[in-house]
Amino acid sequence: MIKVISSKKCWQYNFSGHPESTERVKATYEFLLKHGYEISEPSPCKEKDILAVHSLSVVENVKSGGFIDGDTPNNKNMYEFALLSAGAAIGAAESALKGKPAFSLMRPPGHHAFKNHSGGFCYFNNIAIAVQHLLMLPLLKWGGIPMNNTSGFGIPTDGINPRIAILDIDCHHGNGTQDIFLGDENVLFISIHQSPLYPGSGLKSEKNCINFPIRPGSDETAYLEVLTKAIDEIMKYKPDLLAVSAGFDTYEDDPLTNLGLAKSSYGKIAEKIKETGLPRFAVLEGGYSSSLPECVLNFVSCLKI
Repeated sequence: MIKVISSKKCWQYNFSGHPESTERVKATYEFLLKHGYEISEPSPCKEKDILAVHSLSVVENVKSGGFIDGDTPNNKNMYEFALLSAGAAIGAAESALKGKPAFSLMRPPGHHAFKNHSGGFCYFNNIAIAVQHLLMLPLLKWGGIPMNNTSGFGIPTDGINPRIAILDIDCHHGNGTQDIFLGDENVLFISIHQSPLYPGSGLKSEKNCINFPIRPGSDETAYLEVLTKAIDEIMKYKPDLLAVSAGFDTYEDDPLTNLGLAKSSYGKIAEKIKETGLPRFAVLEGGYSSSLPECVLNFVSCLKI
């Protein structure tokens, strides 16, 4: 089975009426346990990991409990929860680097957090922190997996750095992740998202960021056609590892969005990701329906080796 990383500690905060609730992760955690998954406890990331992608002002604002916006409530304990969520993403990334796919089942999510500000339910950008963590590791740490942009198996040659592709399948554009990595030659960012929809960005591709906006009401067939194009772009880039911002708000009954995927669609999405043959990990983003546990189970059960 795929490695699942989560902590009951992320159930300890809640904001009344907010869709990013304790229950969505709690129910999914318990559902995966019921289906035989072992769940590993994460370690919080270090502040230096946050500062590798965010400005000091973002860190200080989250740490102090300063106001962000109505969608992104803050309190004096949010810093600890956000460190733990980012730490779980790093743990999943390191697992993938060792050849074992992993899934971070944590909250708060991250892909709307910019370099210089938080927002959209997100405090720190978990997947960006995890990807940057891998890119900053000594090259010896990359010696255990086949590398696509080298002359063979192992450490990059002639100073060539590893390459990582990020595939964002949340229904909302990963505007924060794009902001952080725009122009970075070692990262390819691809987002498949509903448009029009919050945050209103991702209408065109730019530099190393490829966007696939899709119409409201698009069904599984239409979605998988676009996903195939996205996978083709990933394979052309020849990354050494694939990171997935795994949102499940593309589900047909999600209360915040208007796409038409079924519960079974997430197994098909994971199969296409697995077919890349790339070391891979995924980090939970959105997904607000009561069917989130089943959607996640279908995804993780097909993402394994």
